[in-house]
Amino acid sequence: MSKRVLTTESGAPVADNQNSASAGLGGPLLLQDQHLLEKLARFNRERIPERVVHARGSGAYGHFEVTDDITGFTYADFLSEVGKRTEVFLRFSTVADSLGGADAVRDPRGFAVKFYTEEGNYDLVGNNTPVFFIKDPLKFPDFIHSQKRDPFTGRQEPDNVWDFWAHAPEATHQVTWLMGDRGVPASYRHMNGYGSHTYQWTNAEGAAFFVKYHFKTNQGIRCLSAGQAAEQAGQDPNSHQTDLLQAIERGVHPSWTLYVQLMPAAEAADYRFNPFDLTKVWPHRDFPLRRVGRLVLDRNPDNVFAEVEQAAFAPNNFVPGIGPSPDKMLQGRLFAYADAQRYRLGVNHTLLAVNAPKATTARNYGRDGFMAANPQGRAAKNYEPNSYDGPVETGRPLSAPLAVNGHTGTHEAPLHTKDDDFFQAGELYRLMSGDEKSRLVANLAGSLARVSRDDVIEKNLAHFHAADPEYGRRVAEAVRALRED
Repeated sequence: MSKRVLTTESGAPVADNQNSASAGLGGPLLLQDQHLLEKLARFNRERIPERVVHARGSGAYGHFEVTDDITGFTYADFLSEVGKRTEVFLRFSTVADSLGGADAVRDPRGFAVKFYTEEGNYDLVGNNTPVFFIKDPLKFPDFIHSQKRDPFTGRQEPDNVWDFWAHAPEATHQVTWLMGDRGVPASYRHMNGYGSHTYQWTNAEGAAFFVKYHFKTNQGIRCLSAGQAAEQAGQDPNSHQTDLLQAIERGVHPSWTLYVQLMPAAEAADYRFNPFDLTKVWPHRDFPLRRVGRLVLDRNPDNVFAEVEQAAFAPNNFVPGIGPSPDKMLQGRLFAYADAQRYRLGVNHTLLAVNAPKATTARNYGRDGFMAANPQGRAAKNYEPNSYDGPVETGRPLSAPLAVNGHTGTHEAPLHTKDDDFFQAGELYRLMSGDEKSRLVANLAGSLARVSRDDVIEKNLAHFHAADPEYGRRVAEAVRALRED
């Protein structure tokens, strides 16, 4: 059986792939060596701009199957009947470090799911925590700058990290999550995923519900201590990637059960705290978990770069029956995520295999730009309306409209009767066992004690005192002990 012929990018056969063309034996190389120039030029361009956040990631394909009837709350077609399956791609990631960072670090984890539905791709972009550090997107670039490598030292600086948190009391809840036992998952398989934001579902009758997503791991929660994480990061920086890849290859398919919390839209205005505040959870006693279905990962990507690095998620990719809420952070991300992908991958990134719809066909009037394929055909028009049977609008919104009132301007979020930056952080602390509290205090003190400014330390300690007096006292004592050593 003859071997396939190696060719250049234009398809011409390559005569010699081991020796460059030169001017005589041992002479200088020739500019006319098309194969050499093409290989070097392509090599120089193998890397694209990495994500500013969530740069280091792993991913896998699988399916989502509906197990419970929830048609009374949304008319989304992929959720329309028990037993219905939809292909998915899930990308996990760390948040703060670069593409070359380690997996086993204390950092939130991205949990982004692309549902390839028959009505278009639906992207659900979340984390492994149900809350976040801030609640207004205007603060997001500053927050990320404080967590990334310092422009002078080239490393993450505790002074920057804690100085930002000192000026962001709303971060106390997420900081308590991050520094607790779940701050370093043992693997991507052994952690939960959350939509984190509040979204909107609309049913066939037009009734609107606000919704929060919870993906509960069926493998059980497993986490690493600070010491275990440091050891694992040093031994195998790719530990989470390795675990996910090998588990799927040996037929151990990780799965999660999807639950939702549902709030009738009419209840949002008078709820005791702002239900669109990303730094807060909805208590389960108020809005119990309702099971929806099961997500299973059963196929690894063939090419990590093409399918994981080029996977593009944008929370503005909704399908009929699902839409946004007034969640400020979500509203900001509706623009920012898609725009980041246009920068990284180009305006035609939705034509890449991992991002293109699989259960339907995209039909629109977008044309040209870098890497344009223009698959619409020779006679297709690039304007609408037209007289040539081009695609037309449906006239049916994807979700119910959001009610608005008042004047334009820069407003703080409306206060509800029980809005507070510290109460839920205190509740989370009080839910912990004695050992869990001790590890949380040790993790916090170990980081906070490295801060050089006393005023920044005191501002942060005040947040923990406000969450729970015992919490604040124990962190303060632990910090003091470390700084006196």
